[in-house]
Amino acid sequence: MSLLWTFLYREDGLVNHLLSTLTLGHVEGPDWLGDPATAMPAIILMSVWQGVGFHMVIWLAGLQTIPAELYEAAELDGASAWHRFRHVTWPGLRATRTFVLVTITIAAFSLFTQIRVMTQGGPLDSTTTVVYQAVHTGYDQQQTAYAAAISLIFFVLVLTVSLVQRFLTREKD
Repeated sequence: MSLLWTFLYREDGLVNHLLSTLTLGHVEGPDWLGDPATAMPAIILMSVWQGVGFHMVIWLAGLQTIPAELYEAAELDGASAWHRFRHVTWPGLRATRTFVLVTITIAAFSLFTQIRVMTQGGPLDSTTTVVYQAVHTGYDQQQTAYAAAISLIFFVLVLTVSLVQRFLTREKD
């Protein structure tokens, strides 16, 4: 996927061609992966596109766990579509929301393959992530102790964020 998007983001790639065509040649597309201002947003856009299908399946599975009787009861009580969503669907998706939030956060922190293939951490280290730095330090620079320390920091960071998210999304009695 990263190779495909690397070709799309090239200066003579499809994204810039479409941008030029849609603006009738008035806008020249940037060097998406070569400019520090656009490299990380370009990778983020590709990562969102890559992960949205998986998360939609998770949301669909969560929707299917909500009992149909709740919707029927709300409809009999005269609830509008908005009220059914707000009082039946949204609360019924609490566990799904928590799961999706935690998995998206962990995936964002552990972004490696896209960085390695598309930018190698550049330009000017603008796309370097914690995991990319750990792997680059451990394998490319052969500094395994430093890479292990970075990995430990990454673990503590992900654990802390996950615990905070679990605390904020817990069921309140």
